[in-house]
Amino acid sequence: MAVSTMDSESARTPQPQAALTKGGHSLLPAGALSTSLGSEGKHYVCGSIAAFTNIVVTFPIQKVLFRQQLHGVLATEAVRQLQRDGLRNLYRGLLPPLLQKSTTVAIMFGLYEDFSRVLMERAKGSGVPELVTRSFAAALAGTAEAFLMPFERVQTLLQDHRHHGRFNNTAHTFRTLLTEYGVKECYRGLVPILLRNGPSNVLFFGLRGPIKEQLPEATSQAGHLVNDFVCGGVLGAGLGIMFYPLNVVKSRAQSQVGGAFQPCREVLLTVWRERGGSLPMLFRGAHLNYHRSLLSWGIINATYELLLKLI
Repeated sequence: MAVSTMDSESARTPQPQAALTKGGHSLLPAGALSTSLGSEGKHYVCGSIAAFTNIVVTFPIQKVLFRQQLHGVLATEAVRQLQRDGLRNLYRGLLPPLLQKSTTVAIMFGLYEDFSRVLMERAKGSGVPELVTRSFAAALAGTAEAFLMPFERVQTLLQDHRHHGRFNNTAHTFRTLLTEYGVKECYRGLVPILLRNGPSNVLFFGLRGPIKEQLPEATSQAGHLVNDFVCGGVLGAGLGIMFYPLNVVKSRAQSQVGGAFQPCREVLLTVWRERGGSLPMLFRGAHLNYHRSLLSWGIINATYELLLKLI
């Protein structure tokens, strides 16, 4: 069956709602949570839980990747830096991405569904293709995510070893930025995030269905879980490579505290010159980003679709 829309797999393939059980006794009556959350609210909850699961699993990999993006070092050197920082600093900076990602992924899936519903109603009878309407909804959801970028900003500062002596934790970093520099400082690096979020959302929601169609047809819950993991992972990894230079620019811009705000193009040119005008050096860390995104978005997509069927 051809899939022409950008709906979630669960929406396209209705499944009987399952009850969570333990020892044969129901812990959550089938459909109870869905009724209390509403048909729209569950997309936010499922997205948030999926992101929470992913962050806890992949955070150490993200720290290695961040060091490569910021300093242009090899993965082995980045790992050695983390070893020198010590085990107690391994999960330093976890809270901002935990809060930020669990919220932004909830917004990503939830607002996409909400915007799609509203725009489809408005566009009814206008002749505008559904693909265009849903693509616009995806771009709007991605843009809305950028509102929470201060969490990403704080995460960058806490992960940068050069700031270990200045910033103690998430609350202290926020307080320092706001009292000493103002709200604007929390949004340093906004442009590359906006350039990344909208287009990547459009591609993610637009290609999920077609990619899953190419996979072997699943005949069990486990089969659907594997297919959703592969679909999300492949998309996440591909988009991670495509938008990697923007993440490099974002990391460089957000590692600065105070001073003038440099244009996105200027930051990119600075990094390009520092790395000898070498494309491989600009993409240093991209291979690790590929594997991290493969795992991260596989977990997010599979968990999200599974929860949609359970709630």
